[in-house]
Amino acid sequence: MSSESNADLQKIFIKMNEENKQATKQKKFFSKLIGYEWILKNLLFFLFLALLAVMYIANGHMADNTIRDINNTARDVKELQYEYKSLKSEEMFKSRESQIVEAATPLGLKISNEPPMRLKVEGKSEQ
Repeated sequence: MSSESNADLQKIFIKMNEENKQATKQKKFFSKLIGYEWILKNLLFFLFLALLAVMYIANGHMADNTIRDINNTARDVKELQYEYKSLKSEEMFKSRESQIVEAATPLGLKISNEPPMRLKVEGKSEQ
């Protein structure tokens, strides 16, 4: 039984050795394709890509902040328009003749029933 298990162990060892050789070949291939020298040679390009990624993210944040500012300004403009319209309508209401008479009566002022008199100055001609 020990000779059979020895043979089985040798078969497993050989199979593992072959798999290890294939993995080593693949590693050598990838290390040639993407190796230390290749990375150093393209380091500036990688830095450029990183800079572009940072600028892209910053641009997105700036756009979001700008949109928020625009929305806040639009909301403020609407509030000011409502305030303007309400003040304008209140002023229009207060400038009506009946409202002016009501405001002037506590001061002792009243509307005259007589038409206005015309004053003439002698010595001046009407032009």
